[in-house]
Amino acid sequence: MAPRIRPLAPGELTAEQRALYAAITGGPRAQGPQHFALTAADGSLRGPFDVMLRSPAVGTAQQELGAAIRYRTVFTDRMRELAILLVAARWESAFERESHEAIARAIGFGEPELEAIRALEVSGFDGDEGVIGRVTVALLDGDLPEELWEAASAVLGVGAVFELTALVGYYSTLALQLRVFRVE
Repeated sequence: MAPRIRPLAPGELTAEQRALYAAITGGPRAQGPQHFALTAADGSLRGPFDVMLRSPAVGTAQQELGAAIRYRTVFTDRMRELAILLVAARWESAFERESHEAIARAIGFGEPELEAIRALEVSGFDGDEGVIGRVTVALLDGDLPEELWEAASAVLGVGAVFELTALVGYYSTLALQLRVFRVE
């Protein structure tokens, strides 16, 4: 399907859009090793970040939530990427899958693990990762059964369960936006 909108080049941005652009390209996503490019050759933002520019007020809040989820939760890198990739698999979000599989490979996920995640199969993960996987799949189905709530709140803590619901909601929102705007 063809994209429904054309990415905005930096020279086309309003003052509010420029502020959001600067927050995205100068924030934590741009620090450290880059496993996927935030910008295209013309400087336009890639993926969901260009879409965020269309409503700077909401886009700013959304990118701030995303930065908090990516960089300020209790999750290990592996736990976070497992959950993100499960959301990408459920919603068939190619951009999120490609971007976060690159990160996952860099932090030690092997191809068999990535294949299992693509199939929403989490039985091969154990410990905290197993709990994260099972909770994420349940949340993608719309709720957390009592037995899994008990396990998750005991093992991860109530705060981490809250953070995981925010992660699943955030990445599900991105997947929807990418699909609606036909972002490649």
